[in-house]
Amino acid sequence: MDQETHSQPQDDKELSGLIGQTLLGLRDAVALVISNARQKVKQGFILVFVVILLLWIAAFLYGSFYYSYMPLATFSTPVHYYYRTDCESPASFVCSYPMANISLMRNKKPVLTVGQVYQMSLQLEMPDSPTNHELGMFMIKTTCFSRDGEQIASSARPARQLSTSSSRFSMLRYRSDQLRYLGTLLFLPAFLTGIAEQKQVLEVELFSDFKDDPYISSITAVIEILSSKVQIYSSQLDIHAHFTGMRYLLFNFPLLSAMVGVSSNFIFLSVIFVLFYMRLLLRVDWGPEQL
Repeated sequence: MDQETHSQPQDDKELSGLIGQTLLGLRDAVALVISNARQKVKQGFILVFVVILLLWIAAFLYGSFYYSYMPLATFSTPVHYYYRTDCESPASFVCSYPMANISLMRNKKPVLTVGQVYQMSLQLEMPDSPTNHELGMFMIKTTCFSRDGEQIASSARPARQLSTSSSRFSMLRYRSDQLRYLGTLLFLPAFLTGIAEQKQVLEVELFSDFKDDPYISSITAVIEILSSKVQIYSSQLDIHAHFTGMRYLLFNFPLLSAMVGVSSNFIFLSVIFVLFYMRLLLRVDWGPEQL
């Protein structure tokens, strides 16, 4: 009887010790799980941060390359003509042909990129007047100058008055007097209300394949119309770039080019980061537990 009473406290102690060890093991396991979870979350956060950082750097590099490599696609500016009036002869007031100085600068930088081919055209909005009809063909002379005033390129193009053709030689479409009167009567309400005007648009190609000098940039263009009787409502100079090769792909397929460029930069940066990280791991002396 005494032995049973004596053995019962020992069994209780062993049971309580076993329970305590189980609780301690369970606590250690929970702590280990929580520690591993925290470590995984920390590693995931670092991984996401590194991926976002690499993507941002890749996009920044592609944007910088696109901005520095791609020239301006189109450039349009109004053309304002003037006459010289310092005549020596008192019988004449106009001393020169209509001329215009056009700046080829934007934000203090040249509009034309070296090595890029451009097409320059002049758009003239002219009244359908008897004076312009009697004028016939006239010449338009264009000269590009550098910052030092040196002449870089010159072009003279004949233009047939009141034509909508963009070719170098243009001709006026013949219309009989009866057809002209009929058109005036047909559009008479629009003419009277000011919705339409009796005008035509002439577009003359000044340079078809203009390429800027690699040593001297063009910053000014002088346009001279070799006729003192020409009548003009308004005028505009249009410059269009002809892209070829990589520039053609970047301009015509911007989304696809951006995806390919950013992806290539991201892969390149990721490889560099992984190699740097592996080299850093090899330099550190890790213990068995850390390994």
